[in-house]
Amino acid sequence: MALSIGIVGLPNVGKSTLFNALTRKGVLIANYPFATIDPSVGVVAVPDFRLDKLAEMSKSEKKVPAAVEFVDIAGLVKGASEGEGLGNQFLTHIREVDAIAEVVRVFDDDDIHHVAGTVDPRYDIEIIDLELVQADLQSAEKRLERVERDAKGGDKAFVAERDVLQRIVPVLKAGKPARMIALDEKEKEVVKTLHLLTMKPVLYVLNKKSGNINVDIEGGERWRELKSYLDSSGAEYVFADAGVENELGDVHGDEKADFRRELGVADDGLDALIKAGYKLLDLISFLTTGEKESRAWTIKRGSTAPEAGAAIHTDFKDKFIRADVIRWDTLLECGSWAKAREKGLVRTEGKEYIVQDGDVMEFKV
Repeated sequence: MALSIGIVGLPNVGKSTLFNALTRKGVLIANYPFATIDPSVGVVAVPDFRLDKLAEMSKSEKKVPAAVEFVDIAGLVKGASEGEGLGNQFLTHIREVDAIAEVVRVFDDDDIHHVAGTVDPRYDIEIIDLELVQADLQSAEKRLERVERDAKGGDKAFVAERDVLQRIVPVLKAGKPARMIALDEKEKEVVKTLHLLTMKPVLYVLNKKSGNINVDIEGGERWRELKSYLDSSGAEYVFADAGVENELGDVHGDEKADFRRELGVADDGLDALIKAGYKLLDLISFLTTGEKESRAWTIKRGSTAPEAGAAIHTDFKDKFIRADVIRWDTLLECGSWAKAREKGLVRTEGKEYIVQDGDVMEFKV
């Protein structure tokens, strides 16, 4: 399942440094035929200790994690919606991704110039939000003019689109993203065809810098304004130190913890970002395990067993009979599929079963 997250941000916020750090955690392109060789695209493994444990249990020859595509998008400047800088390229690339990871600089450093002359994370978010809103408003207003004429003929599709746009345009005019509007399932289907930038889910990556003043630690007005916005809007966010993560890219896993302690960076910001991105895309993993291979398969949350099977092969959906299912931790406790079956802990599920994150499955076709 080729779903991608676009990394966006103003110049000099650490966007490219973060992307470089992520690509060092990349997976073999050979395992992911959908991946492009484009240097601005990185296919990144989703950390999953469950897969590690299952591969160890099964003594698997190969371990294949789930993956997320990250796309490094050209930096945005004020006026991008009017074509300033690489504005047109920036907006086009955002339309092509499924979600947005917005890198926000939260550190002071006199040696790294900020385009606004001063570091103000809340203001930076406003600039990007405004450019995306303005771009959406231009396209939504033009589309509304056309469908209002077409809807006069009574065509249900045009009427539905007109009704949704009449709700969206005032929100965009107020400077707010379209995703703030509560839509039912039919309306969501209509909105998909509009390809609105502000309908895409957003994850804020708060980029810190070790050894410098970081606004969250400083705890002043800049942090209070940023935290108030994030909390009031229900925004998803993670902290990362892109510089440190990039430096640690070539460090052996066992030594990374020591380096982190020396640099004062307790957590792996990249792992947190990747996991949050996977969640942002509304994805889950089911698992398969055996001597040849243990693998995490990516599916949309809410997928049925046949739909999950299609991630492996279309025959698993078209010719689905049943699936044997067990929770990953239960299987580990048993030590093998055979022992789990002996204990009666393997369930047989049919076509209506909704696959849960962490299910270990075998399909019967």
